[in-house]
Amino acid sequence: MGDLLGTTHPPRARLRELLTRPRPLMAPGAYDALSARLVEQAGFDVVYMTGFGTTASLIGRPDVGLLGGSEMVDNARRIVSAVDVPVIADADTGYGNALNVLRTVQLYEQAGVAGIHLEDQVMPKKCGHMSGKVVIPAEEMVGKLRAAVAARRDPDLLLIARTDAAAVHGLDEAIARARAYAAAGADVLFVEAPTSEAAVEQVAAELRGVAPLVFNWAEGGRTPPIPLERIAELGFSLVLYPIGTLLAATAGIRASLEALRQTGVPSLAGVPTFQEFTDLIGLPEVQQLEQRFAGS
Repeated sequence: MGDLLGTTHPPRARLRELLTRPRPLMAPGAYDALSARLVEQAGFDVVYMTGFGTTASLIGRPDVGLLGGSEMVDNARRIVSAVDVPVIADADTGYGNALNVLRTVQLYEQAGVAGIHLEDQVMPKKCGHMSGKVVIPAEEMVGKLRAAVAARRDPDLLLIARTDAAAVHGLDEAIARARAYAAAGADVLFVEAPTSEAAVEQVAAELRGVAPLVFNWAEGGRTPPIPLERIAELGFSLVLYPIGTLLAATAGIRASLEALRQTGVPSLAGVPTFQEFTDLIGLPEVQQLEQRFAGS
C-alpha cells in the first residue's frame, strides 16, 4: 500500500511488463482511494480508475460527461497515492481538442498514473455501454492521439486508444479506427462494447498482433460475459472490471441501511471490526510515525 512517506510512484515500466505476460492482466475498477486499497490488498497487480465509478461516487450522477478533467485528475492523484501498484485511469475524451489533450496527458502523468485511455466520442461523452453515443471523425482522433504521444514526458506512460464507433458505425469501422489509432502511436487498443461473442472474436482476430488489446468486462453491460480463459485464448492482454466494486459497495450499503431502518441497530454481520478497518487504512503506520517524530 502507498505509505505516508512514499516519494515515488510505481514504475510505469512495471505495467508494460505485466502486459507481456501470457495471461491477461486483470484490472478491477476503483472509484476512490479506499476501493483502490482494497483492490491492491486483494492481490491484484493493477488498479483501474473507473470514470463511471468516479462520477457516481463524486457527484452521485451517471457517466454522461458531467465531470471535468481536473476532477478526474484529482481522483487519479488520490488513488495513486493510496497504492503501490500501477494505476490505469479513464481520461475520457481528453476534455477537448488536441490542445486540451496535451494538457490532459501532462496532468495525468504528473498525478502518477501508469496509463490512461482516451476515447473518440464527442463531448459531452457517455458511458460506453449506454445508448446515444456519437463519435468524432477518425482523423480528428488520430490528431488527438498524436498530441498525446508528443505530450508525455515519460515514454513508459501507457496510452490506450479506445473507440466507441462499433455502436455508431459498426464493428468494421471500429476495427479500422483501431488500426489507425495504433499507427498514430497508441500503445494498446480498446474496442468498446462489442455486443456478441462473435464480435469479440472478430476484434481479436483482426487486431491481435497490431497492438495489445483491452477487453472491457463491464458488469451488466452490452458485451456478453466471457470466461477469462476464453479471453486469454483470444489474445487479450488487459481485462477491465470497471464497476463491480461500486455495485458491491452499493448493495452492501443498501442492506446495512435497510437493517438499521428496520431494527434501529447497525448490522455488523460480515463487516470488519473497527480495529480491522483502521489497520486496513493504515493506522499502525500513523502510530509509528507519531512515535518516530514525537518531541523529546
